[in-house]
Amino acid sequence: MLTRPHHRRAAPALLALLLALLPGCARRTGSDDLPDPPAVPGGSYTVALTEPDHLTPGRTTSSYALQVIQGLFDTPVSLDPADGHAVPLAAESVTSDDQRVWTLRLRPGGVFHNGEPVTARSFAAAWNAAAYGPNGWETNGYFTQIDGYAELNPADGAEPPTSELRGLDVVDDSTLRVTLGAPFSQFPMLLAFPAFAPLPAVAFADPAGYDRHPVGNGPFAMDGDWQHNQRIDLRRAPGYAGLRPPTADGVHFRIFTSKDTAFTELRAGHVDFMTNVPAARAYEAKRTFGRRYTVRPSGTMDYLGLPLWDARYARPELRRAISMAIDRKGITRAIFNEVFAPADSLVASMIPGHRDGACGDTCAYRPDEARALFDRAGGFTGTLELYFANSDPTYEQWMTAVANELKQNLGIRDIAFRKMSGADLGPILNGRKATGPYRQNWVVDYPSVQNYLAGLLGRDNRTGWSNADFDDALARGNAAATPAESIAQYHRAEDIALAELPLIPLWNWQDQTAWSSRVGNVTVDPYVAGLHLEKVTVRH
Repeated sequence: MLTRPHHRRAAPALLALLLALLPGCARRTGSDDLPDPPAVPGGSYTVALTEPDHLTPGRTTSSYALQVIQGLFDTPVSLDPADGHAVPLAAESVTSDDQRVWTLRLRPGGVFHNGEPVTARSFAAAWNAAAYGPNGWETNGYFTQIDGYAELNPADGAEPPTSELRGLDVVDDSTLRVTLGAPFSQFPMLLAFPAFAPLPAVAFADPAGYDRHPVGNGPFAMDGDWQHNQRIDLRRAPGYAGLRPPTADGVHFRIFTSKDTAFTELRAGHVDFMTNVPAARAYEAKRTFGRRYTVRPSGTMDYLGLPLWDARYARPELRRAISMAIDRKGITRAIFNEVFAPADSLVASMIPGHRDGACGDTCAYRPDEARALFDRAGGFTGTLELYFANSDPTYEQWMTAVANELKQNLGIRDIAFRKMSGADLGPILNGRKATGPYRQNWVVDYPSVQNYLAGLLGRDNRTGWSNADFDDALARGNAAATPAESIAQYHRAEDIALAELPLIPLWNWQDQTAWSSRVGNVTVDPYVAGLHLEKVTVRH
């Protein structure tokens, strides 16, 4: 990992402030029998996509939306796909002397696709809009660290007294000073997330129209409006002078409701690229595409969340028994064709600071020990209800496997499924209204152990769990002066959580990607949503 220079406080250089990511995660691969298309400008290619929810950066955290957004917008910083080190993008530098006050200096000459200059105010306006509670933007929680967030989000639901974050100070057109509520060593990592992209004036003048046709500052611009449930077209942005000049002239996103259908279209040559090949098609994809098929580490994890407000789940011993009764290796083999990897931690394996085996025996399949522990914990009474969304058939498949193992290994006979749409399930989980374990998924926002621990088990989490020592360890990690000190505190926090086990790690996703022989210079990595659109070359 990168380390800071030997300063008594936080280092002033951006590259010294961000944790380095693991090398070797990115893949750039060509066809078995054809060289990559030459790296010359021109041509267009087609990407399979699921319908996004929004295309305004602050209004979405969907990976489907972010695949498009990362082509339309440049964020302050990015993460290098080859080894994960920090790379300034729209910002020329990000510095701090105390981990609390940060200064962003913007790269000169930045413009939106409509010609409007990109200034510090463009970033401040976008961040304020996302942080302002009444707007209801999906990324609101990403701005909690900035001073003044609480005033924009009153706990009693009252009208906020202001619409601007106190911690944002537009010093001049090219300088934005950000003051956090407390020192936060991981803050620069947030700046690579699309929620921190700038917005032009038109985004506020006509929000609905802007969402159909976003105007960004990135290498591609919209080519016509978003055709819902059909397509999104991008073209090379004229006048783009940033650090990601595109090779291709255009990108066409075809929207599919079924990943199986999308894969069939890829095989037929009607689509050039697919990020998420269905796990059930893994062997077929490998046979068909050869070197144009990759399995790459992912920051996405699945867990079994537990409703700790229900007294039946109150004892950590019972929660550990449930965990040890689940055959993670068997499920990932049978349902995910061994593409997914059994979890051994609360944190994905490609994250700096991940510890192999952190979960220990608790995440191992030990049915006899699980039953003995279950009996000592007093067993379980009533119906055990399992909650999950109906958006992917594998959810029911693995929930069925878990149910069978709990019946067989723990003797729980009365198990019921609560399957529903994601739109219905979300409010139930967020409102702590579930009456049984539920599928909990986490897609990494920035490559830090802290993101998993704070996002899953921080304040007001879905499980209802709280622990003062855990909170203290997180706070100490956030304020630590070096990456090593931060990670040591985050490890302490993870150990506390694993001992009490408010949610059970299940498996770490790995993304299957395949592409046609028409495209080359394909770069995929775990730190960006999908494909690096600007790098792709087209055979023409």
